[in-house]
Amino acid sequence: MKEIKFKPIGIVHSAFKEPLGVPIQPAGAEDIHGTVSVFAEYSKGLQDIEGFSHIILIYYFHLSKKSSLIVTPFMDSNVHGVFATRAPNRPNPIGFSVVNLVKVDNNILHIKDVDIVDGTPVLDIKPCVPEFDFRDVKNIGWLENSARKLPTSTDDGRFVK
Repeated sequence: MKEIKFKPIGIVHSAFKEPLGVPIQPAGAEDIHGTVSVFAEYSKGLQDIEGFSHIILIYYFHLSKKSSLIVTPFMDSNVHGVFATRAPNRPNPIGFSVVNLVKVDNNILHIKDVDIVDGTPVLDIKPCVPEFDFRDVKNIGWLENSARKLPTSTDDGRFVK
């Protein structure tokens, strides 16, 4: 298969200047504010986005170190296959976060529940629709005993270049 290339459509701005200490999921980043600056050539694509309370940001983990198929993820001391984790060191270092859309000022999206490092390139934005995006999840694998650690878990630097 051919190589796939993406062009950023915007940049995340947050108080987090490095990965160390960043909450590891939006649910652990409650009320942390930031913005997304959407580049001018994509601003028309924001039409009607203000009608959604939450959006899905898809972004590039630009500070992630070399990928690995086996990782020791946050909230656990055991190794797991990368596809059974949300670790940033992936074959394609793509992340996503469901954030609260506070307001829209032209091409600037004001968001909260931000778990993303300042300067992160945004690849896409999608509206979050519970009927489309959420299912009755019955099993959460190895996270069954670790998910409760989320509110106090932050990036400890293990995946940074």
